[in-house]
Amino acid sequence: MPQIKRYPNRKLYDTEAKHYVTLEQITQMIQAGAEVTVTDHETGDDLTSLTLSQIILEMEKRQSGFLPQSLMTNLIRTGGDTLEFLLRQVQGTLPAGVGIVEERLAQLVAAGKLSAEQAKSVASELQSEGKELTRLDENMAAILHRLNIPTNRDIVDLRDKLALLTEQLNSLAEEDTQNET
Repeated sequence: MPQIKRYPNRKLYDTEAKHYVTLEQITQMIQAGAEVTVTDHETGDDLTSLTLSQIILEMEKRQSGFLPQSLMTNLIRTGGDTLEFLLRQVQGTLPAGVGIVEERLAQLVAAGKLSAEQAKSVASELQSEGKELTRLDENMAAILHRLNIPTNRDIVDLRDKLALLTEQLNSLAEEDTQNET
């Protein structure tokens, strides 16, 4: 896994390859499947998310419209939940859309504009797309994990753990108070 050090002069140094790299080269590493981490040379702070944001900004500058404006606006409004929200929206609309398409296919078959075999082929394609969506869900969770963006599930788990720890601390404090008396 490439470990990049960011120096005060904003230069990026790949500690594995032992040379300076650009944001473009980091982009290429990530596109090739590498798990890149970026840390501040002086403090050791994790700068990976900041660097990934810079890469996305550069991509947006080069390819205006790289990300839809509505997605960027929602990302700012809701933070990391936007990607999860987008995935839920896609998943929620797909089954309804499949039903509508299947109904339309039946109408086309009844009108003689489409053969039953053609309709089955389209329906089969829709089923395989549903399977792809399940894989998309798994991939999205992996992407969020790699980008250190917590999902709603992560936040709920963290809240539960915090509540349990608070409960345990209160219990210990109560026991300590009782032992003093």
